Amino acid sequence: MEIKGKVHEVGPTAQVTESLKKRELIVEYIENPQYPEYLKFEAIQDRCALLDNIKVGDDVEVFFNLRGRPWTDKTGKKSYFNSMQLWKINVLSGGASAAPQYAAPADISSAPDDDDLPF
Repeated sequence: MEIKGKVHEVGPTAQVTESLKKRELIVEYIENPQYPEYLKFEAIQDRCALLDNIKVGDDVEVFFNLRGRPWTDKTGKKSYFNSMQLWKINVLSGGASAAPQYAAPADISSAPDDDDLPF
């Protein structure tokens, strides 16, 4: 799944357990300008680094998997939880990484006129 929006908050990387680290990203999603939505995405393990260059205010496209799981408390009551796990993010505008990087132009003024190319 994918969604486009504006970065509202980028959380720090948290070591949840000895083997699990997590980072949260909050994106403002405006389908209806009168009622903006604030969506929380999770970056797990090595995907936490994907958020290193993301800044508040960046327009982004977030690619994620929707996850859901049941949980039963001590009294036997069952609840369900959903999470959106980020696996890729593109900066559309607003950040330094939004501008495409290009190689420097080649200097063709000093190239010889007698090339052996067939075209």
